[in-house]
Amino acid sequence: MARTPNFSRTEGAAGRVLARDAQKIARVGMIARWQPVHRGHALVLDALCERAHEALIGVGSANRYDWRNPFTLDETFDMLRLALAGRSNYRLIPVPDQADNGAWRGMVLDLFGPLDLFVTDNPYVSTTLASTFHFMKPVQLIAPDARVPLDGTMVRHAMACGTNWQALVPKAVAEYITVNKLDARFRREFGLETLAMNILH
Repeated sequence: MARTPNFSRTEGAAGRVLARDAQKIARVGMIARWQPVHRGHALVLDALCERAHEALIGVGSANRYDWRNPFTLDETFDMLRLALAGRSNYRLIPVPDQADNGAWRGMVLDLFGPLDLFVTDNPYVSTTLASTFHFMKPVQLIAPDARVPLDGTMVRHAMACGTNWQALVPKAVAEYITVNKLDARFRREFGLETLAMNILH
């Protein structure tokens, strides 16, 4: 089992993040849905690639297409690549949902292999993989004064309302969504459901 990385503050292109004092760690993994990739995600993605020789970036619920997952796997991959422009030390991995926890855990271990660090803020993921990996929350990678208090639900709500969702995502991602009319498709297919579910929750 790898030892806990030692992080300290440094300046970076994406803002001040928590960086490792000594050498980079070898392999770091993360699973999120990235629906869509937003500005908070962009900071974490940059930190993952900066701090590790190889970042394995999983797209969770890769087999879902619904109001919580309104972008296809290919579209999500495109948005991740745009957010990671200029980086080459990463690999994108589809991670479909499984009905059985044990099957999901086995699949993740096969897909990711040994890791020095696993980054997640998802209790299900950390609980299911607790015996295998050392964990860190995404927010711990970002210095407090550089954090963006944002999540995918907020972005999808703004998109459903037709308000300024573009300001919540990286510019290249906003252009990709707009050019491909994915925001219009989202509002048409899932807009009302998104607004209703936000009210219920």
